[in-house]
Amino acid sequence: MLSVSDITVQFGSKKLFENLSFIVNLKDRIGLVGSNGAGKSTLLKVINGQIDSDKGEIAVSKHTTIGYLPQDGITFLGKTIYEEVYSGVGDISALKEEIDQVQLELETHPDHTSDDYMDLVETYGELQHKFELLDGFKIKSNIEKILEGLGFHSNDFDRLTDEFSGGWQMRIALAKLLLKQPSVLLLDEPTNHLDIESLIWVESFLKSYEGAIVLVSHDRKFLDTITNKTIEIYAGKVTLYKGNYSYYIAERDIRKELLFKSYENQQKYFKQQEKFITRFRSKASKATAVQSRVKMLDKIERIEIEDEETAIHFNFPPATHSGRKVFELKNVSKSYGDNLVLNGLDLEIERGEKIGLVGVNGAGKSTLARIIRGTEDIQEGTRKLGFQVELEYYSQHQADSLDPSTDVLNTLDAVATGDVRKQLRTILGSFLFRGDDVFKKVGVLSGGEKSRLALARMLLKASNFLILDEPTNHLDMSSKTVLMEALRNYAGTILIISHDREFLDGIVTKIIEVKDKNVKTYLGNCSYFLQKKEEERTGLLKPKSTLKTTQQQANGAPVPKKTKEQKRIEAENRNKVYKVARPLKEKIHKIEKKIKEEEEKVRLIEVLMASADFYKDAHKSAAKTAEYKEHKETLAVLYAEWDTESSKLKEIEEEINK
Repeated sequence: MLSVSDITVQFGSKKLFENLSFIVNLKDRIGLVGSNGAGKSTLLKVINGQIDSDKGEIAVSKHTTIGYLPQDGITFLGKTIYEEVYSGVGDISALKEEIDQVQLELETHPDHTSDDYMDLVETYGELQHKFELLDGFKIKSNIEKILEGLGFHSNDFDRLTDEFSGGWQMRIALAKLLLKQPSVLLLDEPTNHLDIESLIWVESFLKSYEGAIVLVSHDRKFLDTITNKTIEIYAGKVTLYKGNYSYYIAERDIRKELLFKSYENQQKYFKQQEKFITRFRSKASKATAVQSRVKMLDKIERIEIEDEETAIHFNFPPATHSGRKVFELKNVSKSYGDNLVLNGLDLEIERGEKIGLVGVNGAGKSTLARIIRGTEDIQEGTRKLGFQVELEYYSQHQADSLDPSTDVLNTLDAVATGDVRKQLRTILGSFLFRGDDVFKKVGVLSGGEKSRLALARMLLKASNFLILDEPTNHLDMSSKTVLMEALRNYAGTILIISHDREFLDGIVTKIIEVKDKNVKTYLGNCSYFLQKKEEERTGLLKPKSTLKTTQQQANGAPVPKKTKEQKRIEAENRNKVYKVARPLKEKIHKIEKKIKEEEEKVRLIEVLMASADFYKDAHKSAAKTAEYKEHKETLAVLYAEWDTESSKLKEIEEEINK
């Protein structure tokens, strides 16, 4: 279908690839992995013909088409969204224009009995037949399905593309590709501009995609769901693994271990032979044997060990202490002109909570984050920041506040204090600034590099409340892991806007969904939230309908009186339901008792942490902080259990009250 043969790409003196080869077959789902700068995006551009290789070739079989989605940089102007997506179907679009033209000629033809008119009728029939063969009659519904799946509303279809921001422009580009369905789909970070709901829709679409997919993504769960092969790019070479990303990680570690053992055995053998050569080099009687061993060693191919990336860990400056209630909104409403975004919203955030803020794009997540930060005005309600709360906020627009004349290292040094200044090079390494990159001026950095630097700078400031708006968009897998670990150990309060499910699951214990101009809270991580959303979608959480009785009452029809037998049966049913509800109530009571105990333990530790002497003994304070974290995690689990059992009880009580 498509083969990459002996590709070499060189930029100046640096060879990015050398003799790189692999094949893409029909139905392949390939994840391209490697550290930032390994050349994943460049390879996709070479396959797409946007960059010429210095050597090698890309061979594409007959009738194979290629579609490519870059990370960003696409802008559409002058058409409605529907027209722009429709224009991407190529042959169908041209055929439809031809059909419309012939139809117009038929309608305006002066003589319906002439040979010209009959020729037009015949042509019209042939074109309609071709259009039907190309599935053209389903185009409208397919376009609508794809656009809605990507988060557009039906009233957006006739809006000009000019009205939409960069992230939505990339969704339009993705919609065009998914509609066109090329034989090989090249996707470079397609999830960066999606919210969780549209991301899950794209996953579902790609799982049933008829063609091949070559995918670059730093979303591990997305890779695991979509791919069945993984190609690792390292030091200009590729290694194929016949499985998804998780399989690749496990298999790579096994291969590395076996390679290292082989390397050790080879080094041991070399030392033995070199010892013999050194010992007998000067003896004439051993000259032949010595020369033989020298030649033999020269012929042996040396096993090379990859340079292991040093595991990077860093912690935030100790979180300053705040009041128990970190933040509160009461009856808040927010509008932009006639567009009401939030209405009558109440929200409380307590110290130490780690919260994921989710919702479809346009629901108001970033607006709510700015309201909490204090940089967005509200029309109604009150906003109250808690006692001694020190808030730090990150969005990708924070990059605009960096000084372009300062270098990367000094940008961090300007805000760092205490011992953390000794770790600046290490911290920058975790955010992908390595070697001489730390001496680059901010003004020459790319948009992604500036965003990473702005994030690193923010995390070095002393605070006790972090708000992070899509912090992982420009991080690779290892950098995300470093950040996730640091946030997990952070003793303050965190609010994260992200569509990265694995990242959220590794940190948060509560999800707040922004929907219908308000918020709904789920006491659990992102996986728990998605499970509940699926249950809501499929109706598993909805009470059984009482539609028949309601319709009778609404229509004014008399509701017949119940007979004694009916009442007896209903009473028996209620008793059965009560028997089911009783153990649930007991279980909930036990959970509530445990919650009360854990909350008291948390409260007592917080009293200690609030004292001035708490941090004088570093060992004791660290132990107590770890204990505090354990109690908070236990509470999160208990809250989730309470929510699950309470939902079950609610359903049973609704049965009782029928």
